[in-house]
Amino acid sequence: MADVLASAGFEPFVPHSDGMEFALVHPYLIAEGYDPAAAGRLLHEAVFALDTYQVVAGCGSLVLNLNGRVPDEGAVAEATMAWMLGKPLVIFKEDARSAIAGRDNPLIVGQTRFETIDDLLAIPAALELKIAEFETDAARTYDCPAHLAEVVERGGRLWQQLQSLGSERPDPAVAEIVLELFGRPRACGA
Repeated sequence: MADVLASAGFEPFVPHSDGMEFALVHPYLIAEGYDPAAAGRLLHEAVFALDTYQVVAGCGSLVLNLNGRVPDEGAVAEATMAWMLGKPLVIFKEDARSAIAGRDNPLIVGQTRFETIDDLLAIPAALELKIAEFETDAARTYDCPAHLAEVVERGGRLWQQLQSLGSERPDPAVAEIVLELFGRPRACGA
């Protein structure tokens, strides 16, 4: 999906490849002597901040991959954030599996007025159409609640630091950035 979007001129952000992957960074924090549970919590804070920043400020639109019987809960949360902000949203589903007798959850597909795209190559055109609809809508401004503004700001700092590493992003360097921006984890129960 990211390749199709990139070939159409979009700059996709894919959290597990463009951000950081918990399973790859966590061992470096443990190797530094941090309690596994505390290091996990720290990484969860960083992942939450980075992904929230990308949905709210970094990305202008979102494509949700709804394939599978049950969609990825993180992707659903990201799509819902984008929908709540009024960002262009496209849902891709070429898979017949679902948890509700052949139908998808209305709280998810309702975010695109029950429209889904089932052809991978049709995603860029569908997204361009949604973006055009968004741009012709009245100008939108949003007051950002303090709790959201704080997370977006922290995620933005994390994204800038990750970008400074270049495309390789060695996991030990990512771990150091997480520690720098989100604090040194404490042992559980301490």
